Order: sequence, then C-alpha cells, then structure tokens
Amino acid sequence: MRLARTGSQLALVLSALVLSAPSAAAAPSGDVRVNPGLAAPGTTVTVTTTSCGTETYGKGESVAAGKFHLFAGDRPGVLVGTFTLPLDAASGTDTLTLKCPPRIQQTVTYRISGAPNGAVEAGLGWAAGADGGADGGGGLPYGLGALLLGGAAAGVLIGRRRRAVAARGTA
Repeated sequence: MRLARTGSQLALVLSALVLSAPSAAAAPSGDVRVNPGLAAPGTTVTVTTTSCGTETYGKGESVAAGKFHLFAGDRPGVLVGTFTLPLDAASGTDTLTLKCPPRIQQTVTYRISGAPNGAVEAGLGWAAGADGGADGGGGLPYGLGALLLGGAAAGVLIGRRRRAVAARGTA
C-alpha cells in the first residue's frame, strides 16, 4: 500500500517537473531573433531568421521604423536585416513582419524602452538577461530551479520510503 502511495507521489512530482520543462526550454521567437530584445530609440536593431529556408533575400517591416531588407547571412539558410529605430519611437512593443518567397510570412514582437540611447546594462549574473530578450536566457534559471525542486522532492520521497521499509524490518 505504501509503495503505491509513494509511487503516485513520485509520479505527481515528476509530471510537474516535465510540464514545467517545455516552457523553460522554448525559444522566445521561434526562427526569428531580434537583437537587442529591448531596444532604445536610436538603436540599430538586427533581425536574424532561418524561417526562409534556402532563400537568399527577404523583406521586413517594422511598425515603428518602416521597411528593411533581409540578405544572406554568414551561414546557408540564415537571413539578416538591420534597421534603426527613430529617436521619437514610443516605449512599448514593436511588431516585425518578415516575408520571403514563395509565401513565407512570420511576425514577431520585441520591446522598445524609453531609455535614452547609450544606456548600460548592468549586472554580472543571469538576471541581466532575465527579461527573455534575444539571447533567450529568460527561462533558464526557472527551469533549473524547477529541476532542483523536483530532485529535492524525489529525494525526500525516496528517504521516506527507505525509512518505512527499515521500520517494518525491525518490528
């Protein structure tokens, strides 16, 4: 009876761990990367995509900055485009629409900050990239925490089971 209860508890902890893992490992933008993920007005923004397959040219449009071109990058299948945010760009989110032949279209958003151009990102730990920006570092600490919590819970359950078995053997 105790084995069935311990097994179900362990299954519950492991299922919680498994369900939290995909959200931590998912890329924020799929096949499109926007660098920087939090751009200030006047900043040059670089867009990189692999969603166009073998195409060597594409077009992009930013709601805040207008149209730009995507050209072949340094690796096959990678297109890169750049544009500069206007100095009067409003804080909030900007939507990018990327189009490649024959009929590939992808939409992605990134954030525009109200900070002046030249702001310095401070900090030495993972928190400096915890906003989930272009580097995708936002989910890693939470996924690692979930993994550690799940491991601790499994250790507690195994320890309880061993104590229960030992108590039965001595009685």
